[in-house]
Amino acid sequence: MSNRVLVSVQEDMESPSWLESIEPYMQKVLSALNFDGEEISVLFCNDAFIQELNKEYRNIDAPTDVLSFESGDEYTDEDGKVWLSMGDIIISVETVPKNAAYFGVSQNEELKRLLIHGTLHLNGYDHGEAHIEPGVEPDDEMLKLQETVLSGFSDITIIE
Repeated sequence: MSNRVLVSVQEDMESPSWLESIEPYMQKVLSALNFDGEEISVLFCNDAFIQELNKEYRNIDAPTDVLSFESGDEYTDEDGKVWLSMGDIIISVETVPKNAAYFGVSQNEELKRLLIHGTLHLNGYDHGEAHIEPGVEPDDEMLKLQETVLSGFSDITIIE
């Protein structure tokens, strides 16, 4: 199996110290979800940046934790390999600690959850109005899968 993970940071923002851990983690997530030949882009930003995207694309004038933009385009690289561009995941690094405090989990766990959440959205999953609630087992198919995949990566540390 081979997948591509492109990781970047908002242009005027300092790169988080844990940024280099994102690509190997995402490779494991994509493998666990049986993806092959797919490319995914992950952009880390601040609340103001994600709020603008949320306002433009969802008509919600507020920051959010994660947004996903599906692509579905195929392209052939210089070696003749065909790739499926799944799309882009955008995560606000300012919201990660807020979510972690709300859910009573570490920032490490919350970041891993958001990465899985965004990946599932890029693969066509939707949770409608259902959301993860502190101390409540999800009953939505996407959120159940998200938590199952997350539980398999409890030994991985991205944020110390």
